[in-house]
Amino acid sequence: MSILAELRREPKGAYDLILFIHKKFHLLMSSGTVYSTLYSMERDGLIQGNSIEGRKVYTLTNKGEKTIRAIIKTFDKIQLFLASLLGNLT
Repeated sequence: MSILAELRREPKGAYDLILFIHKKFHLLMSSGTVYSTLYSMERDGLIQGNSIEGRKVYTLTNKGEKTIRAIIKTFDKIQLFLASLLGNLT
C-alpha cells in the first residue's frame, strides 16, 4: 500500500522506493523483497515499469490508481466506524 501511495505522488525506481520505505518507516527492506513486490504488482497491472536512461522506473496504472482510491475510501469508512464506536463509550 505504501508503494502504491508513493508511486501515486511520482514515478520511482526500486532503489528510490527502498530509500523511501527506510526514511518513512525506519525499515530497511532487502532489494529482493522490493523487486519481488514490484514484479507482483506489475504482473497484477497495478504498476508499470519503463526503462528510462538504463534504469527501470515504475508508475501507477489506472488500475493501481483505482485500487489506492478504494483503499483510502475503505480506510475513511473504518475511521468513521471507530469514531462512532468510541464516541458511544464516553
